[in-house]
Amino acid sequence: MIRRFAIAVCCSSFFIAAQPAWSQSALVYQTDFGLEEPAVASMKGVAYGVSADLKMFDITHEIPAFNIWEAAYRLNQTARYWPPGTVFVSVVDPGVGTQRRSVVLKTKSGHYFVSPDNGSLTLVAENLGIDEIRRIDETVNRLEGSQRSHTFHGRDVYSYTGARLAAGVISFEQVGPAESQSVVAIAYKKPALVDDRIEGNIPILDTHYGNVWTNIGVDLFDQLGVEVGESVWVRVTDGNEVLFEEQVRFVSSFGGVELGDPALYVNDILNIGLAINQGNFAEHYGIEAGPERNIEIWK
Repeated sequence: MIRRFAIAVCCSSFFIAAQPAWSQSALVYQTDFGLEEPAVASMKGVAYGVSADLKMFDITHEIPAFNIWEAAYRLNQTARYWPPGTVFVSVVDPGVGTQRRSVVLKTKSGHYFVSPDNGSLTLVAENLGIDEIRRIDETVNRLEGSQRSHTFHGRDVYSYTGARLAAGVISFEQVGPAESQSVVAIAYKKPALVDDRIEGNIPILDTHYGNVWTNIGVDLFDQLGVEVGESVWVRVTDGNEVLFEEQVRFVSSFGGVELGDPALYVNDILNIGLAINQGNFAEHYGIEAGPERNIEIWK
């Protein structure tokens, strides 16, 4: 499922040049640690010890345990709304303590991502572009006194390094040596129009409501020529297993169908989604998200 490939994608003109290295930058966290125990507080305590002036924020700490793919998606979903210079610390690290790389990725958009190189950087590297990658030099960028610990790099290496970078204590060049311009990447189906039908992937669920989100953008969907109120065929598969295949009405909002009926709609990031009006589509049809879950839409 995981392969390594080089990425060279020009970033959108939406982004401007990165902030100077000496300015304070936001420090944004994402983990699968949950909040039942003090792991996240420990990470932030380390960062606060680097600089009491740091501004720290969270994407989420509720990534399902070990789910590298969801970590990749949530990073990509969020990063574009933060200014250049923002430092993201993403720790979903089932291989902690092994030989996987610990890196800081600088994207062409001017954002920094501190993370294990285990697939978590797949989508930000692809969509924001790789400017440079540096391996973290743990002889310098590691919390003092933590060398005997090998199971909490989120605190001892990633939070410490991210805080030093965001606070301007170190420059990007001082993170460690420059490495090959590629990341470990998770393969998935890219959205495309093929023989009058659109194929794509189900990368994530709208967890709270159980809506199913696709990676099919509205501009691609528009190529089918579907008007609001019309119905289209939708098939959802997990490998060779068909989980859902029905005609579904395309609506502008959930109220465009009766209570309990399925609907196809445009979500808040302008991708196509599937929902049940006041119901849980994913639970009802047994659908999970991930690189193996695919969708087809046709008239």
